[in-house]
Amino acid sequence: MTVMWVVAVVSLLVTVVVAMTGLSRPRFRPHLSTPALLAAGLSMSVTLAHVAGVGRAAPGTDALGMVESVALMVLVGLVIRYAPPRRAVLSAPVAGLAAAVWLLRVFTPASPLEGVGVCAFWGLGALVAAAVGGYLRFLDVRQERAVADTRLALRLRLAGDLHDYLAHGISEMVAHAQAGQVTGDPLRALERVEAAGQRALSMLDRTLDMLHHDRPLAPGGDLGGIRDAAERFSAAGPAPVRLRMDPALVVPPETAALAYRIVIEGMTNIRRHAARAGRVDLSVSASSGVLDVTMTNDGVGRAPGTRRGGTGLPALASLVEAQGGELVAEAVSDGWSLTARLPLAQSPEWSPASSSPTTRKASAAPSA
Repeated sequence: MTVMWVVAVVSLLVTVVVAMTGLSRPRFRPHLSTPALLAAGLSMSVTLAHVAGVGRAAPGTDALGMVESVALMVLVGLVIRYAPPRRAVLSAPVAGLAAAVWLLRVFTPASPLEGVGVCAFWGLGALVAAAVGGYLRFLDVRQERAVADTRLALRLRLAGDLHDYLAHGISEMVAHAQAGQVTGDPLRALERVEAAGQRALSMLDRTLDMLHHDRPLAPGGDLGGIRDAAERFSAAGPAPVRLRMDPALVVPPETAALAYRIVIEGMTNIRRHAARAGRVDLSVSASSGVLDVTMTNDGVGRAPGTRRGGTGLPALASLVEAQGGELVAEAVSDGWSLTARLPLAQSPEWSPASSSPTTRKASAAPSA
């Protein structure tokens, strides 16, 4: 009996040490499967020794066995929550079985059926531990996915900001440089290139500041910025902008920022893909709870060797859809048209043309 008591104590100590290590040391948890399997194997060996009559239960082994069973249940929960799935599939059931059959050390059933019933009843504790571990693992996985989705959305938003605003600033710098070569006023052209570069750097600094200080993304641009952008575009070419916008027009900041973004994306596309345009018509108006932004030009073409279209308009379409609006980019009889309809503060007067917000591209037109 003394030998069996020592064996029971050793089995208990091994199981408890493994369980306590898993509870207290997070770095050990992903590697818990193998130690849990060894502890469960040792526990089942002790139980089989009692069942086979190798030794009889010593006084106090019932209490030791109960503590050991609880420790095995803890291991079941820890393994299911933290261990790799392929390893947990093996070690968790073995640990649960060891926790369920320990009663056979101190209880001799009258029939095999009675033994199965008693072990199954005690094994409910292991099932509860497995359920708790699985639920906590599910919460961990869902949280990781939510964090990953948030990070991806932030990266895409930042990429869109950098693409739209920096591409516009760089294209403006190029346009001013080209205009300086044509007009023969390099000093004036350099001043405008410098101003465009300063605006691009300011946008980059704002983005980096938000990243460094974990600040929310603030709207960039407003209706006043549309007027300024139209004036700068007209000064740089390739065509003057005829802007129609009520100076007293007021819309929510988010809607104004999106309208500004649509305008500079359209201007960037004209600079890159419609160098022969002779006019640009831009209209910004609000009616019936909707802000309408329409930009047309009379010269869509692609010079040999220029870049192919990118993701500017599709990304912009996603932003428009997110606000419940419509974006239509299409070829017209004498050029190209970009039209957006943005609801103002979820106005009940807004009724899109289709049952859901849509974004259409009538042809394979170039986009930034």
